Amino acid sequence: MNSSFSTWLPRVAAVLGITALSGSSLAAGPQLTLHATGHDRRVDLGWTLKGVHEIQGFKVGRADSQESRFTTLYEGLYPDRFYSDFLGTNELTRIYRVTAVLGDGTRIESAPAAAQTHAMTDEELLTSVQAATFRYFWDYAHPTSGLARERTGSGDTCTSGGTGFGLMAICVAAERGFVSRETAVERLNTLLSFLENRAERYHGAWAHWIHGATGNTIPFSRYDDGGDIVETAYLAQGLLTVRRCFDRETPDERELVARATRLWEGIEWDWYLGEPPGKQLWWHWSPNHGWRMNHRIGGHFNECLIAYLLAIASPTHPIPADCYRLGWVGEPPDGYLNGHEYYGQHLAVGWPYGGPLFFTHYSFLGFDPRAWRDEFCDYFANNRAISLINRAWCADNPHGFAVYSDLFWGLTASDDPDGYSAHEPRHDNGTIAPTAALSAMPYVPAESIATLRHLYEEHGARIWGHCGFKDAFNPTRDWVADGHLAIDQGPIIVMIENHRSGLCWRKFMANPEIPAALARMGWTRVSRTSP
Repeated sequence: MNSSFSTWLPRVAAVLGITALSGSSLAAGPQLTLHATGHDRRVDLGWTLKGVHEIQGFKVGRADSQESRFTTLYEGLYPDRFYSDFLGTNELTRIYRVTAVLGDGTRIESAPAAAQTHAMTDEELLTSVQAATFRYFWDYAHPTSGLARERTGSGDTCTSGGTGFGLMAICVAAERGFVSRETAVERLNTLLSFLENRAERYHGAWAHWIHGATGNTIPFSRYDDGGDIVETAYLAQGLLTVRRCFDRETPDERELVARATRLWEGIEWDWYLGEPPGKQLWWHWSPNHGWRMNHRIGGHFNECLIAYLLAIASPTHPIPADCYRLGWVGEPPDGYLNGHEYYGQHLAVGWPYGGPLFFTHYSFLGFDPRAWRDEFCDYFANNRAISLINRAWCADNPHGFAVYSDLFWGLTASDDPDGYSAHEPRHDNGTIAPTAALSAMPYVPAESIATLRHLYEEHGARIWGHCGFKDAFNPTRDWVADGHLAIDQGPIIVMIENHRSGLCWRKFMANPEIPAALARMGWTRVSRTSP
């Protein structure tokens, strides 16, 4: 796929008001061009290699001055074409050089490129973090389809839900100027064409995992080898956001909107009420195992609200509006309601202590909770309360974990030293995920920005990677995740932007199906002057 990191790195530098310096090999034949851009405490590198098909990898070198020797920054051969060098100090100038090692062992060396680190304001740092995180969905996207890979190192295994988050990340990137609008539309048309023509679907729904080159389903578990209506909802949330972000009267944008509309209208939400249809959505259906997973959605507050909203909103395959009350909330609603106080915060609905923070992120990347409420809850206020409870729990630190404080908080689903788990106050093993506090920014902006600064400035040397913050880390056990996850990277970009401009909230809610569905669900508009 085209438009690599190094082609848009100078554009990001211009957005941030900083200088990107580049060097190119001068020899005839294959050309290796390197760009280096200074940020707060770090330098980002990106490079292009033209005229070469087979390559083993790269050597990335750094020198302190023109008189110094280059030292290698990565042991072995580096696989990607972008690198972030977290230096930890500002006003440092460093010189970089990249060497490509071809399939036959031949080496091609770039000309040196220099950049200087410098302090950034909060707004500049937010842009810098968004741009760095965006690399995951642009340069690390699958090279054939453009789908979001499940995680660093997952190869052809791509995620439908994470791809939905990636669609929204591309909307932000085009708006912020990280990539041109035309380049974004080109990438999105490629991606949506793959979803429409290559990816397997199950009554319109996509599987959780999709092979990024063939479109075939990769089973998520033994019986989960078919449609996943929750992951599909996250993808559809992205489709509807794209449909309103790229609505200019140009041939490419008209084609993109038409594709997004066909994909959205092809999802058979009503099929996922089961056989015979009831009032509650079923999470999984497999052509091989039917409803064997037996995973019904609803009866308590979690990350799946968006599935009911979109299922009721569908113009082609809607479920009845009373499924919201009878299926999602439950009747009686006892398991959905809370009504208790934790650390001085009242929770109307949700788990004790609020649960993991991704409950307040995934369904609300596009769905704006500020202007609507149901009979049970003001969800913006409730999500804010859950965020503050999560922060207060970590500051209280009842288990005595290392480093926890009101600046070091954020329990959510993420990797951890023992695998992967949904961390929350009642299931806390000392693992903090940057996505948790950063994606809470629309709800608790001051607290989230302070934590972003703290994580970046005090821990960045360990937890900053080539696509922004690494997934998680556990100081008590001296453990840091070795990479990134799509479903954690996406909310960082999108929710920071919703705090800054409300872009994804505005565009998603501008789809006429959404307010109409909310009205049918019994939601009412809220007049709000402040959080």
